[in-house]
Amino acid sequence: MPAVQLLLLASLLWGVGARTAQLRKANDQSGRCQYTFTVVSPNESSCPEQGQASSAIQDLQRDSSAQRADLEATKAQLSSLEGLLHRLTSGQVAGPSETWQAQRRELDTLTRELEQLKAQTRELETANSNLLRDQSVLEAEKRQLQAENEDLARRLESSSQEMERLRRGQCLQAQSTPRDVPPGAGEVARWNLENVDFQELKSEFSEVPASHILESPAPGHPGSDDTDTGCGDLVWVGEPVTLRTAESIAGKYGVWMRDPKPVSPYTQNTTWRVDTVGTAVRQVFEYHLISQFTQGYPSKVHVLPRPLESTGAVVYGGSLYFQGAESRTVVRYELNTETVKAEKDIPGAGYHGQFPYSWGGYTDIDLAVDETGLWVIYSTEDAKGAIVLSKLHPESLELEQTWQTNIRKQSVANAFVICGTLYTISSYSSLDATINFAYDTGTQSSKALTIPFKNQYKYSSMVDYNPLEKKLFAWDNFNMVTYDVRLSKM
Repeated sequence: MPAVQLLLLASLLWGVGARTAQLRKANDQSGRCQYTFTVVSPNESSCPEQGQASSAIQDLQRDSSAQRADLEATKAQLSSLEGLLHRLTSGQVAGPSETWQAQRRELDTLTRELEQLKAQTRELETANSNLLRDQSVLEAEKRQLQAENEDLARRLESSSQEMERLRRGQCLQAQSTPRDVPPGAGEVARWNLENVDFQELKSEFSEVPASHILESPAPGHPGSDDTDTGCGDLVWVGEPVTLRTAESIAGKYGVWMRDPKPVSPYTQNTTWRVDTVGTAVRQVFEYHLISQFTQGYPSKVHVLPRPLESTGAVVYGGSLYFQGAESRTVVRYELNTETVKAEKDIPGAGYHGQFPYSWGGYTDIDLAVDETGLWVIYSTEDAKGAIVLSKLHPESLELEQTWQTNIRKQSVANAFVICGTLYTISSYSSLDATINFAYDTGTQSSKALTIPFKNQYKYSSMVDYNPLEKKLFAWDNFNMVTYDVRLSKM
């Protein structure tokens, strides 16, 4: 009977082969009620022997016990899960509420830390991307600087070779000059009588009393008076002579100059040049020899500590004077030591397009040099756009004296100073421009002029006077040119 119960339980749990099953109830021979449960075997076609049936029953018992244990374990787990689910849905967990709150706080903290880590990761990825981009830019700039350095080295080498060739040529020429030829005869023999300059010299013949020649020897010669500045009124401007053409668009307009009061190690032939097209102009090219300047081989490149503005810079007494970008500040930069020696605001001066010359270019503040020293040309709101002229102390940049003219600054193309007189130019582009006004600081009066001035390349962005060479220096549409001038005798 127990075996039958086990078989009945196994059939209920597993349903193995339970395709057809029968339950019968009947009285046995003694009259007692008897239940009979019949199951058809799914695998066996006939009943096994008695020993085989016992073995099968034992196997079923073992399997039933194992399955019952598994079922009980599963029921226990299910009960535990149901209880946990119930407590979670009702807002309770096993253990004290403080433990639950602590776990929630810890979970919130971990969540915040995770978000912070994600944000830091994104920032690091962005920084890495920026570093890679900056590295690429720096590598490109490095290659560009290396190319420029190689180009400058080639230019310096070519310049050295040219200088050596010129030295050899001069030596050969000196050796080939006959001993009985008077000094200077070789120079005369090389004159081209068809040259315009020679024709100009012939046309300037005039009679001068011998007493005047004896009393006024040429400056620089024995017996000359070095304090004589050779001043006078401007009466004539010559044709432009082109010395150099800029190589790039940065040289559309600019400023170039020589020091009329040179200080060692510089000479009157040392030339400086600034290409002023750009947003942060800092480079100043220096040429020790005129041949280096004309061939484009700088001997040094200064990098200014702050950008300069426009074309109003000058060199005087070994220092570069310039207007700081987007300011009314004038800066004195000593070229030999490469240091800023002084800075000074020009009181009330317009800047960065308030009162420029007619061609524009932020030419609000224009520095100038003449026989008497350093000047600054500008305008103010009080002057209502008229030109204001001030004398500057060359070391401290203090304003020593100021004059207000009746010449409207934006109506003229450029201006310069000769012997304390301010001169203006009518147009920056016309071939038939004129020196149209003069303001004498001595008499504090102005007058109209009509001295011809030719803009050879039709865009003069800078005109300055060099009192040592008695020439006008100009920058005309990429081209660096000079003009001879003639002054009347004071």
